[in-house]
Amino acid sequence: MKITLDTLGTLGTNLRFMDNKAFAKNLEKRTKRFAIEIIKLSTSLSNSKEENVIRNQITKSGTSVGANYREANRARSKADFANKIKICESETSETVYWLELIQEMNWIPNSRTSLVLKEANELLAIFTSIGKKLKLQK
Repeated sequence: MKITLDTLGTLGTNLRFMDNKAFAKNLEKRTKRFAIEIIKLSTSLSNSKEENVIRNQITKSGTSVGANYREANRARSKADFANKIKICESETSETVYWLELIQEMNWIPNSRTSLVLKEANELLAIFTSIGKKLKLQK
């Protein structure tokens, strides 16, 4: 699937009006699509030593977001859920960093990275918000 504003944005619409179960399912799908786009993007990097390092880092952090969110939804306790959400936030933030680095190095055209970076920042905002709400509930 080619990444467009529609494919990423469709899953992000009306999040405020969903119940928790629908929200969780939607966000699982969204983070999986994000992982797929990160993998596709990483294959565009060259085989230089430097780009190989970044390819490995961004693939690990970008795919970890969805895996950890899925685990969060199957947490055994509220504390376990909160911990996994913090991991999602951290991994998403790291992915944003690698995407910014790729853009600043001009290794991949910004036209290919800008939508993925936008989605990463949106996911980061979501996980940060969830984390803050969990802290307030303590």
